[in-house]
Amino acid sequence: MSLLTAFGLLAVTLMLAFYALEKRSRWYTLAFAGACVLGSIYGFLQGAWPFGLVEGVWSLVAVRRWVLAQHPTH
Repeated sequence: MSLLTAFGLLAVTLMLAFYALEKRSRWYTLAFAGACVLGSIYGFLQGAWPFGLVEGVWSLVAVRRWVLAQHPTH
């Protein structure tokens, strides 16, 4: 297994774990956003720019969810 493949495996494993834990704490949502950034970097490094782009957008969506979770509506 190449170092790049191991990096990609780590990124998507973290994404899965943090996504599963999001309901426990809003901090897991922020961690999920960070893992999405890692997934995006992996996508661009391996040459799959559409994957990298989508993961980058996912990270922005997750950061927005994290911000909104700080100020829940009644």
